[in-house]
Parts: sequence; C-alpha cells; structure tokens
Amino acid sequence: MIAIGCDHGGFELKKEIEKYLDQKGIEYKDFGCDSTASVDYPVYAKKVSHAILDGECEQGILICGTGIGISIAANKIPGIRAALCTDCFCAQATREHNNANVLALGGRVLGAGLAIKIVETFLETPFSNEERHQRRIDQIEG
Repeated sequence: MIAIGCDHGGFELKKEIEKYLDQKGIEYKDFGCDSTASVDYPVYAKKVSHAILDGECEQGILICGTGIGISIAANKIPGIRAALCTDCFCAQATREHNNANVLALGGRVLGAGLAIKIVETFLETPFSNEERHQRRIDQIEG
C-alpha cells in the first residue's frame, strides 16, 4: 500500500495521482490534506513517514508546492529516505541506488502528465540490492 499526503500546494496534483493509482488498481491511503486551504507540510510528512515506519504502508508519495519543504521534513525522520524527483531518471536512480521509500514532488513545478510518469517509474523500479548501494544506505542510517 502507498501512503500519500500533501499540503495545500500539492493538493491538485495529489488528486491527479490518486486518479492514476485508482486506474492502475494500486492501493493507497490518503493522509491529507483535503483542500487548497493553507496547512503546514510537516504534519503530512510525519503522517506518511510514520505509516511507512509502522508497516502500514510500503512506500509514500509526498507533495507540496516545490517538493522541497515536505522532503526536508520527511528526511528528518530516521528510516525515511525521501527523494525529490523532477524526472524519471531521478526516480529510477533513487529506487535502484538509494532504496528511497518516499517520493517527493512539487505540485507547482510539475505538470500532471510528467508527475504520473515519475510516480510510475518510482513504484515500478526495485532496489538493486547491490552491496555498494546497501553499504551507502547503511552509512546514512547509522
């Protein structure tokens, strides 16, 4: 299951991504927000991150206006590896090399079409399990 959350700047893009997930039959849990009314992005970064760490969800998608603030907030939580991606190459590389468990996107930066391709790449790309990449992740976590 995918955890998804956003602030007001990511609300519209979140709705588009949820349509895509529905069409593909991919289960997700929406942790908010529920409108374009101003909210604080760290609240949603924490909700999605804790759903992953608690085992309720396997991966997460976080969206704010740029993707920057919400990714910073998520990365403050031990065990979360949130990657702000602006293209499919970054989404593929962060899954293969960093085993990122959260994808961050900018709702005011990306169009829905590209964002959905990035989501698809992120969700379909497995971690490489190469020793050098795991060693580096261990260094981050330790």
